[in-house]
Amino acid sequence: MAKPSTETNERPEKTTNSKAKTRVPKKKAREERVYNLYHCGYLEVREWLKETDIVMVPLGSCEQHGRHLPVCTDGVATEIPVQRAARLAQVPHTPLIWFGYSPQHLHKAGIGSGTVTLRAEIYQSVLYDVARCLIHNGFNKIVFATGHTSNMKVVDPALRALRYETGAFVCVFRNDAEAAPAFATDIIENPPNETPGWHGSEIETSEVLAFNKDLVHLERTDKDFTHAPKWLGKKFSKVNGSPYVIYNGMDVAWVPMDHQEYSDTGLIGNPFRATAEKGERLFQRKAEILAEFLEELKKVKVTVKNRSYDRRTF
Repeated sequence: MAKPSTETNERPEKTTNSKAKTRVPKKKAREERVYNLYHCGYLEVREWLKETDIVMVPLGSCEQHGRHLPVCTDGVATEIPVQRAARLAQVPHTPLIWFGYSPQHLHKAGIGSGTVTLRAEIYQSVLYDVARCLIHNGFNKIVFATGHTSNMKVVDPALRALRYETGAFVCVFRNDAEAAPAFATDIIENPPNETPGWHGSEIETSEVLAFNKDLVHLERTDKDFTHAPKWLGKKFSKVNGSPYVIYNGMDVAWVPMDHQEYSDTGLIGNPFRATAEKGERLFQRKAEILAEFLEELKKVKVTVKNRSYDRRTF
């Protein structure tokens, strides 16, 4: 049986300590610093603002990634590179925004896919509010870093509103798998026809293996590739997960398709060449490229107007 509490409801005497009110946290060595603003007190935030006007915001998604990968795959793809880039460039970051824009990944009602998606207008508002608060705090440059390609489809109105209203620098940096083949030709082995950067293929599987091998279940899947939705007819085709359909060898039309209409299992490609070692190299490569970008961004002069977020309630 638990012992009765000896605590009382009496309020402790209020003490005054002028030094405590003004004491600034001692500057810590790089390996001891807190880079995630969610784990900082406001005094640490103020110390960061003395050093830099940049903050990163990692963007993931919560969506099915085939039979062999978890729904956090896109979050893994960006959160780890952001954490590493923060240390390389000495720039803070927010926690991962783990949900994104993934309407195409919901399966039929009542059939679990694990997908949680926001409507475009809600997602835009979330990004706007997060960035607007960071600008109010004193940051001038907001770097969203996405691990989910489809987030790019809807973010532009929010980014433009932020820039037009405040003059702040805002961007989305690509940590998604579709961007990786361009800078990782020495890491990946899948040929282009086995789509190494597409959904659940070599790159994403490697990254999750590096993150936590227990979350990967290759025994549940086989290679799988895309096809045009059956309702389109035989003259149309698809070779990857882009929103386009191919007709006469050309990407002629952006069609709002659901993922299961052109991918039978949710996988696009060959995950069997994936290794944890490749995933570790991909994380580090992304982090180094992002850190280089941040170093250049430090040189950009930005003047913010309308910093105060007065319209912050409704």
